[in-house]
Amino acid sequence: MIHSLFVINHSGDVFMEKHWRSIIPRTVMDYFFEAQRQVVKDNKGHEDVPCVIATPHHYLISIYHNSLYFVAVCMSEVPPLFVIEFLHTVVDILEKYFSECNESNIKEHYVVVYELLDEVLDNGYPLATEPNILQELIKPPNIIGNLINTVTGKSNVSSVLPSGQLSNVPWRRADVKYTNNEAYFDIVEEVDAIIDKTGSTVFAEIAGKIECCVRLSGTPDLTLSFINPRLMDDVSLHPCVRLKRWENERILSFVPPDGSFCLMTYHVGCQSAVAIPIYIRHNFFLPKENSQSQTGKIEITVGPRQTMGRVVENLQLSIPMPKFVLNCTVTVNQGRATFDPVTKILLWDVGKIDPTKLPNMRGQIHIQSGAVILQSTPSVNVQFTLSQTAISGLKVHRLDMFGENYKPFKGVKYLTKAGNFQIRM
Repeated sequence: MIHSLFVINHSGDVFMEKHWRSIIPRTVMDYFFEAQRQVVKDNKGHEDVPCVIATPHHYLISIYHNSLYFVAVCMSEVPPLFVIEFLHTVVDILEKYFSECNESNIKEHYVVVYELLDEVLDNGYPLATEPNILQELIKPPNIIGNLINTVTGKSNVSSVLPSGQLSNVPWRRADVKYTNNEAYFDIVEEVDAIIDKTGSTVFAEIAGKIECCVRLSGTPDLTLSFINPRLMDDVSLHPCVRLKRWENERILSFVPPDGSFCLMTYHVGCQSAVAIPIYIRHNFFLPKENSQSQTGKIEITVGPRQTMGRVVENLQLSIPMPKFVLNCTVTVNQGRATFDPVTKILLWDVGKIDPTKLPNMRGQIHIQSGAVILQSTPSVNVQFTLSQTAISGLKVHRLDMFGENYKPFKGVKYLTKAGNFQIRM
């Protein structure tokens, strides 16, 4: 049971709060701020604040998103993952309404946000969390709607209960009709990996999700089958999916919500099943302490590895340099490289990898005079995308529709991108 929600910005200001059962004073956030200060003291990131903080009378459960903390306050023990999942659902709903969940958008649409929070929880328990049902109940803000509401004094809340709320499939509104019936599925996989300086994989896993855009008339019943469903572990399913059939046959059988939604998320934890699509050859040198030289050297070459015949695109390398580095002067044969003297990050925006001419960066590292040089090598944080391939090898076998007579347009798209992908030098 969730009693209150506090939203905190990166400056530590509580700029929004919502209470469902009883008003809890803001002083309860002192425990959260204390944990936040400890994280800063330990030189950790903002996302390293503990997700669950136990206080004498409350439990503070939080997530960090886009420089904002969403902190739920519970007065009794609850499953923490239930609350964390709810907070992520709130963020997803706000992104559906405002395209981006940030401080300025929330402040600009305070009224709509409070109306949404009134609907998603009832007396501390989740009620209506399906975006397409909420959009039927509370209209997304637009310029004309805001003008009419200002003149007439009305709100965005509909006076009629959404039709889906009264059916046995509350995630789908009734009597949906489309001229063009279509169902498109995007299988998006993120590769999280740590590669050591010899090129061996220390850790690797894949986090995947299936995003859907379904615009079908009536109440269709869909089944989605895969060629190799046993690859997927830790599966999290949308409420519309029939759990028993998935457990017995590994087939997704569901009546879809209307519009865009996430059908399922999954992990591929078997390290041997994770193909690493790129490799890096590197040479990093810093002058020794008490050396007369104040310059070091860096050289990096990037190449494709296991790409399944696809081209690596949107490749970007980010190298956090030690604090005693003054500047980096590098030349590249592809893309653009910049060094930020404030954050000490060397950023190389490569673009596509051409296998016939591998991208290369080389140059000098300038050290502050008199600085204590620590012989440490930075790690390379990598971002990339691979179109039309799922790096795990997951493939859709077929999509069937029952309960309606028309033939819809169907399509499946695959995308692989880097998550927390790190290569040590």
